Amino acid sequence: MSDKFFYKGRQDARQHHTAYGGFETNASKKSGSKKYPLNLVVTSEARKQEVEAQVAEAKLYANLSVDTREGAVESINELTAILNKGGTVTTVKPPSRNDLCHCGSGIKFKKCCG
Repeated sequence: MSDKFFYKGRQDARQHHTAYGGFETNASKKSGSKKYPLNLVVTSEARKQEVEAQVAEAKLYANLSVDTREGAVESINELTAILNKGGTVTTVKPPSRNDLCHCGSGIKFKKCCG
């Protein structure tokens, strides 16, 4: 028989949608902050000082470790991604038909240069 017609009791409440994998409701996990520092690996002490200077200049926080083994690979991808992030692009809005013309004639744009 179907549960639809002969149901006794209460159905379980459905779980909240954030309980299912991967959805992050706390968007304040900013990499490079005090709470979530960048994890960077460099191959020499001289390079470590260079990277520390870049981190300090960008006002970020990072955990730097030096890996001097042969064949070690430098890992500063997180830092370069943050430093190379582009800014907001704003464009000038073109004049609408009934605005004054930008040439300074005092006539509406549609009668002058439009």
